Amino acid sequence: MKALRQYLNKIKPNFEEGGKLHAFRSVFDGFETFLYVPHDTSKSGTHIHDAIDSKRIMSMVVIALMPALLFGMYNVGYQNYVAAGTFAEASFIEVFGFGFLAVLPKILVSYIVGLGIEFIAAQIKGEEIQEGFLVSGILIPMILPVNIPLWMLAVAVAFAVVFAKEIFGGTGMNILNVALVARAFLFFSYPAKMTGGGDVWIANETIFGLGNNTPDVVTQATPLGQIAQGQMADASLMDSIIGFIPGSVGETSVIAIAIGAIILLWTGIASWRTMGSVFVGGALIALLFNSLGIEGNVAANTPWYSHLVFGGFCFGAVFMATDPVTSCRTLKGQYIYGFLIGAVAILVRVLNPGYPEGMMLAILLMNVFAPLIDHCVVSRNISKRLKRMEK
Repeated sequence: MKALRQYLNKIKPNFEEGGKLHAFRSVFDGFETFLYVPHDTSKSGTHIHDAIDSKRIMSMVVIALMPALLFGMYNVGYQNYVAAGTFAEASFIEVFGFGFLAVLPKILVSYIVGLGIEFIAAQIKGEEIQEGFLVSGILIPMILPVNIPLWMLAVAVAFAVVFAKEIFGGTGMNILNVALVARAFLFFSYPAKMTGGGDVWIANETIFGLGNNTPDVVTQATPLGQIAQGQMADASLMDSIIGFIPGSVGETSVIAIAIGAIILLWTGIASWRTMGSVFVGGALIALLFNSLGIEGNVAANTPWYSHLVFGGFCFGAVFMATDPVTSCRTLKGQYIYGFLIGAVAILVRVLNPGYPEGMMLAILLMNVFAPLIDHCVVSRNISKRLKRMEK
């Protein structure tokens, strides 16, 4: 790392004012601050400053996502080999290798398109490259089916970065979660590739000799998809917790997501108030429907704890709802914000059988209301203080 630091110091004058590569200063700055803490980090004055900057925070979130991503890759291979009936003969390396090769192109497309737009925007505005897409770039492939076409993914990423981020001013200015906007764009534009037909969840072609060519007729619905069709979910509670079920790449394993949650909470990056309130809100509403026992509604009669482990509920609660940019900032607001996300997600699942997964819509909806919640909390605090002063 010392040699790299010396090399960067040597070429840095070329990118500064008057240098022959000054036009690419934002690119160099983005690369340098990704590798090293910025030199201008303040550690003096009336406030306490930390040497960690937003790029370090984003890097830690990516680390927290790794368990879910790696398990998701294995599960992609697992679903393919099980569908073909060859899992018993396959090795771990074969299963994981196939999943890795199936998911890797989607990650590459996400980063190439998203960062490409970020670079262009930074050059046009003459600003440094913003780091927010470091997380969004890996989140987007993780919340999509493995069979989503690469061109659709590229279009969705471009739409999300431009219309959910850059148009608001870039990192830290957006009001909607960028990754969820990409998913929403695909859901409403190409619903058949997102939920229609169980074949979207199983990679069905060999890659470099790994995996199996499964027949087009081989389909597999997610547990929530089965519930939406009026069926009881085939997956056991243990399979849902471990993650051996069809679903979006990174959303199936509760255990892997829990490891990421521990990392985020231990480092203080995510709010435990928001995260915990999502589960409380979801559990209470699910219990309410269980107690009402709505006849004929399989989703309403699904045990409350199953709602928490099926679909993207856990992933959304840990990695999406806790996004510091689009969530509430006030402490009381975080409780309200998280509770409403969990409650709305279950309401959508139960009351709208045409859309079995309500987490995406719940988080996007509450993203819009987060500033209002904070405003109400702050206004109430001001009102209470004024009343105390009048006494």
